[in-house]
Amino acid sequence: MLNNINLMGRLTKDPECRTTPSGASVATWYLAVDRDYKLQDGTRPTDFFPCIAWKGTADLARQYLKKGRLITVTGRMEMRDYQDKNGNQRRAYEVNVQGFYFGDSAKPQQSQQQPPQQGFPQQGYQGQQSYAAPQQPAQKQYQQQDAFSNMGTQVPFDEEVPF
Repeated sequence: MLNNINLMGRLTKDPECRTTPSGASVATWYLAVDRDYKLQDGTRPTDFFPCIAWKGTADLARQYLKKGRLITVTGRMEMRDYQDKNGNQRRAYEVNVQGFYFGDSAKPQQSQQQPPQQGFPQQGYQGQQSYAAPQQPAQKQYQQQDAFSNMGTQVPFDEEVPF
């Protein structure tokens, strides 16, 4: 039987990350996925899928996933039964994430209005950042030739091609 799910949506909040007593990393989040059609008022219904990632995938989620990021997850749908605080039997469905990738690019940390800085940062007067041009070495740089760069360029015409 095949149990495979691919979803593309946005994170509703930053992943909740923890470590199990055995040392395995776990990350959980909700993925908001719009449906393919619009209602009469022009809005799209949205489904919210609980996602859980383990070990290395959880570590990557902790490091890179943030609220609002557009991601595509690949995994399998799993069902688990549990008892709530009141003793009632409950059933939960969640996506066990085996991998994910980004559907958008990361938002820059700096404001878009600032021009990109050139050179290396240096500490300026009263803690202000200033940028200086990289220093060029005083000696002339020699180009290193690869010993194999001319190999095979001179083929005698009297030899036959073996194929």
